[in-house]
Amino acid sequence: IMNKTFCPRVNFSFEHRFLPPVYILVFIIGLVANGWGLKSLLHNWKKLKIINIFVLNLGLADILYLLTLPFLMVYYFMGSKWIFGDAFCKITRFCFNLNLYGSIGFLTCISVNRYLAIVHPVRVMGRLTRTHSVAISIAVWLLVSVQSLPDMFYTKTFGNRTGKCYDTTHKIYVEDYLKYRLGWTLTGFCVPFLIILGCYGHIAVVLWTMRRTDNVQKQRSLKLLFILILLFSVCYIPYHVFTNLNLWSRVLLKQGLCREWSNRVYIAHQISRGLVCLNSALNPLVYLHGNEAIPAQLRQLLQQVRQTFSRLSLSNSGSVPVSQTADEVQQESSF
Repeated sequence: IMNKTFCPRVNFSFEHRFLPPVYILVFIIGLVANGWGLKSLLHNWKKLKIINIFVLNLGLADILYLLTLPFLMVYYFMGSKWIFGDAFCKITRFCFNLNLYGSIGFLTCISVNRYLAIVHPVRVMGRLTRTHSVAISIAVWLLVSVQSLPDMFYTKTFGNRTGKCYDTTHKIYVEDYLKYRLGWTLTGFCVPFLIILGCYGHIAVVLWTMRRTDNVQKQRSLKLLFILILLFSVCYIPYHVFTNLNLWSRVLLKQGLCREWSNRVYIAHQISRGLVCLNSALNPLVYLHGNEAIPAQLRQLLQQVRQTFSRLSLSNSGSVPVSQTADEVQQESSF
């Protein structure tokens, strides 16, 4: 047993330098990408497929979290001083958890839907309706809320008017919180992750060993698999590993047991917190998979942007076209 005075000093200033720029980047990209993706889905509301209802809920979970980021930016820019009150601190952290576990839940639903479409196209897919997918979405929201609700009963703030707003809890309750967090990791992350792995394992067997030659389904499955690998390897796996390791190092520190890796784990935990919020900027990639019209709309938007810039450059150089065609006028008004 080592004395606390010889414990390595934890670099608490790291989060103040690292998290705000990440939050600013995620806020801008996430809001634009999710806003545009949701607009495209809602534009074709009557033609909305079962899988797109899950994608729509994924986008709503992202928007919910993105709207809390400006308050967290202020918090970290001020050197971890929370000025918005205890209740709003809990709401902000609750929105993060809803986004995180809601995203994992809806990605699981999308994967199961893709699995059923490929492995059991006749037996199951014909019986699934949009009403079923709406009911499943409501069930996911309820399940994620029940999992996240106990987190709100742990102390989140410390200090008087300008204190801490913990993403976990105060050190007094850290042992209990670690037990709760491990259970939450098992039900909210490990079980969905195993379901997704099982779905794609079976899909791989069906597509490649049973000689099915549907190239469109193969491409769609590969695209979604790539997006899921990216999300889980960058956002979800590091966060759950280092959050629990950091809580464990805090428990050891409270017991007077020091580990030389505690500072490195703390920094890795802060990096994983930055990476996990990237899911709100990366989730819109699922829109590209779920809606065939979106890539075409993206190309059209880029073309309109290029035309606008070319007109601006012409006007700046002084050689402004005297008249515009009707198509150009219509394009400008729609843009």
